[in-house]
Amino acid sequence: MNLRYLCFCLMTSLLSLAAPALRAQEVTVNTVTRPPFSMPVGGQEAGFTMELMRDLALRLNWDLRVNRVESFSQMLEDVEQGRVDMAAANISITAGREAVMDFSQPIFESGLQIMLHVDDVVSPSLVSALLSWDLLAAIGIAFVLLLVGGMLMWVFERRAQPYFDRPLNEAWFPSFWWALNLVVNGGFEERVPRSFLGRIFGVVLVVSSLFIVSVFVAKITAAMTVEAINGSVNSVNDLYGKAVGTIQGSTAAGFLDRRDIDYAAFPGLDELLADFEAGQTRIVVFDAPVLNHYVKTDGARIGQVMSEKFLTEYYGIIFPQGSPLVEPANRALLSMQEDGSYATLYRKWFGGGGS
Repeated sequence: MNLRYLCFCLMTSLLSLAAPALRAQEVTVNTVTRPPFSMPVGGQEAGFTMELMRDLALRLNWDLRVNRVESFSQMLEDVEQGRVDMAAANISITAGREAVMDFSQPIFESGLQIMLHVDDVVSPSLVSALLSWDLLAAIGIAFVLLLVGGMLMWVFERRAQPYFDRPLNEAWFPSFWWALNLVVNGGFEERVPRSFLGRIFGVVLVVSSLFIVSVFVAKITAAMTVEAINGSVNSVNDLYGKAVGTIQGSTAAGFLDRRDIDYAAFPGLDELLADFEAGQTRIVVFDAPVLNHYVKTDGARIGQVMSEKFLTEYYGIIFPQGSPLVEPANRALLSMQEDGSYATLYRKWFGGGGS
């Protein structure tokens, strides 16, 4: 009886010692609403980063508590002051943040993009180029010159070339048609000028036609180019003097500051997009995946994202400086890369591969 009691006490002691090791570690993570990385959906935490955090929690035996805050700056400030264990959303890894906090290894490769209001997106077209006033004026002048040239040839050739042997009231269109064909096709073999002045003038018209065709091609090209330049933004260099908006303190804001580009700074994404939808902000510079998700889900009728991405950057999970959670998190992230679970998660949210 005493032996059984002794064994029972020993097992109880061992279980009580092992219990803390089996108990999940409570970890608090700050986040902010940034679709498609972090957003509340139906009372649940959703998004690429939130699903990544849940996978980490399972691998590391964390009891994950999500604390959704109102602003990006508050999310980071709580980490810096040690009020929470970490923060995760679309947090760009920068030297300034790394100086006061610790990052995990990168969890996502991103970059900046430009989103234009649809009313400001102009696709140059041949029709609109042909209807430009400059080109219409050039066409009008060309028609007058061809008519005058044809009538001069009629004066020179009406007694020498049967084609031109007709009265004035019947000669104007055949003469114009002869001059037009001379410019476009090089003339008619059977209607070669026969008079001395007609031959000299015909040669002048043929040589001049080379310049006339070149002028028309140049006019069409120039009209289309001017239309594209005046109506749209083609690169970062076109942002100067435009109504640009981004989020205060973001890497996009830092980029615009370095380029001396004026912009309106908004406290959060909701305020920025509301101003954009109202038509006050005409151009948004921000994280490429966030802008693309907005256009695909809500803003296709309002905004269009330019195809070119610039200033490649990487997102990471951020911890208070010296946090013991960094190394376990990095090992778990590497494990996700190796077993393919990261690639599966990436394809779910963004399609394609994901390294």
